[in-house]
Amino acid sequence: MNHDHPEPGLPPARGPLSAAVTAYLRGTGELPRAEDAAEAEPYGDDLQLALYLCYELHYRGFAGVADRREWDPGLLAVRAALEDRFLTALRADTPGHDSLDDALAAILVEPVDGTGVSHHLRAEGELWQVREYAALRSLYHLKEADPHAWVLPRLWGRAKAAMAAVEFDEYGGGRAERVHARLFANLMTDLDLDTVYGRYLDAAPAEALAVVNMMSLFGLHRALRGALVGHFAAVEITSSPGSRRLAEAMRRTGAGPAAAFFYDEHVEADAVHEQVVRHEVIAGLLEQEPHLAADVAFGIDATGHLEDRLGGKLLAHWRAGRSALRVPLAAGPAHIS
Repeated sequence: MNHDHPEPGLPPARGPLSAAVTAYLRGTGELPRAEDAAEAEPYGDDLQLALYLCYELHYRGFAGVADRREWDPGLLAVRAALEDRFLTALRADTPGHDSLDDALAAILVEPVDGTGVSHHLRAEGELWQVREYAALRSLYHLKEADPHAWVLPRLWGRAKAAMAAVEFDEYGGGRAERVHARLFANLMTDLDLDTVYGRYLDAAPAEALAVVNMMSLFGLHRALRGALVGHFAAVEITSSPGSRRLAEAMRRTGAGPAAAFFYDEHVEADAVHEQVVRHEVIAGLLEQEPHLAADVAFGIDATGHLEDRLGGKLLAHWRAGRSALRVPLAAGPAHIS
């Protein structure tokens, strides 16, 4: 099991859009029409997987798919149609705050009686649920900070310097063994999960794909730089308390020392990052481009919206005693020491 495996295989399709994109990447079929994307369910498995496949070409690609597909004009046109469908729905469905101050205030205060996934895992989660959670989060954490790095060329001055400083920490401060993606692979090893990059893509429901796709969407478009900063702020501000709960969940379920260490690391690092993101990245960006305040608020609110959808999916299945994955994991040990 090697998380440094450069190119995962293409996953099975989940509908006509993803089937056509997959066939095109294999060189065995035609691309779907833009009209087909415009009529698809924006949060559904088919559109989200098709969009994920397009985005992944900008990261590690897929085995057997030529590197030149990354900038294939026809594929980019299809991606644009998929993005438009997704982003239009996201803007329409995200409960928005009246101002950026209100959006920030909402995530700066921890609810007294939280009911989210990290609360569940800390209080009553079982080891099999911890393993499912880690498998789903691996779609992002095995490339942790990469979607956010796209925004660096779109920033300057205070915002750029501060964002680069936070990213430097995410990438281990120059030490390969401290890169957060490596630490998450160690967590997966503790949980007896396969650390191959992209291994659990087929297992992930659409709600999980949408969270990762949102990061790539915001990161790859200069016009959405404000939304990416807002998303990043939401992640960093909520990470420290959530990571503390998840570290406790890892210890309570016997997940292993590397599993607990990953979240312990984020408790400390993200408490600092929160301050840097709020006072330097956001403040620096708005000092230069004050008109982006509404976009920053949208990024915060959209992150909460999609995370709530994913959390609702996970908790509904887990509380019913069912796997939340499309493809359940192979049984692991009842207890990991």
